[in-house]
Amino acid sequence: MINRRHILAATLLLATALAAPAYAEDKPAEIRIGTQKGGFFPAVRQRQTLENAFRPLGIEIKWVDFQFGPPLLEAINVGSVDFGYVGDSPPIFAQAGGAKIRYVAAVKSEGNTQAIIVPKHSAIKTLADLKGKRVAFGKGSSAHNLLVAALEKAGLSWSDVIPAPLAPADATAAFVKGSVDAWSIWDPYLALAELKENARILAFDKDVHKPNAYYIANADFVEKYPSLVAKLNTTFGSEGVWAETHHEEVAKAQSEATGVDIEAVRRFINRSTYSVVPLDAEVIKTQQAVADRFARLGLIPRPVNVSDIVWKWTPGS
Repeated sequence: MINRRHILAATLLLATALAAPAYAEDKPAEIRIGTQKGGFFPAVRQRQTLENAFRPLGIEIKWVDFQFGPPLLEAINVGSVDFGYVGDSPPIFAQAGGAKIRYVAAVKSEGNTQAIIVPKHSAIKTLADLKGKRVAFGKGSSAHNLLVAALEKAGLSWSDVIPAPLAPADATAAFVKGSVDAWSIWDPYLALAELKENARILAFDKDVHKPNAYYIANADFVEKYPSLVAKLNTTFGSEGVWAETHHEEVAKAQSEATGVDIEAVRRFINRSTYSVVPLDAEVIKTQQAVADRFARLGLIPRPVNVSDIVWKWTPGS
């Protein structure tokens, strides 16, 4: 027999369910984070910051390592990774290919962590000297965009160089052996080349164009777990604030996590930025210029509208 006490209990249970946050009702057992040796995700991983933030929710954090951005985004596209950090070009190539991704946050770069380099005694002195030369870069990576933008700045076309699309490990070997004349590359590979091979900087990102980096998530994951995406952004954002004033601690954690020489890590940590922000109109405009550059040169199968896949994040909401 249903009495007043039963009705009151049922009412309290319903109220509790309605008041609970969305991810408390429907949450994944784990969140899979794609990471590279660049950025500062490895340092966050080493510090266990995400694990401590999500463990109270009953969610485990799984880290998945990648050499560079394009394969990381392919993993996000097929749903084997939920969230990751990449440079400016990978999401454009991914979007042009119909990938199920969303921009969820940005890191505004000062343009000091990626460059075109040449051997110390190379006869190449200016960007214009790249004409006819074999240049290594990661296809679809931010280094791809740097090379294209650098050639434009020097008044050269893509056909004026001999492109050598190579993943970082292969490009490292090619540069050391002298089988490429120049290399467009990001940290920590850039810092390693400077310290171990006495590589000479031909041009940094900042000398050529305005670069940014991005936090990217799987589109279905964003739609299903927006509160978790916001929490990821907030947690990485807090780590970024800490990192700005704790470079040595970041460097040690990064080196321990990746096995990269501590001196190379210190070099790139000291010239990095960490502030995690929403994609504002300026950031979207800058990224659209990158997309338009690739479309104009026929390097992507179709033009894309960057804003179509931007997820609006309001910090603190």
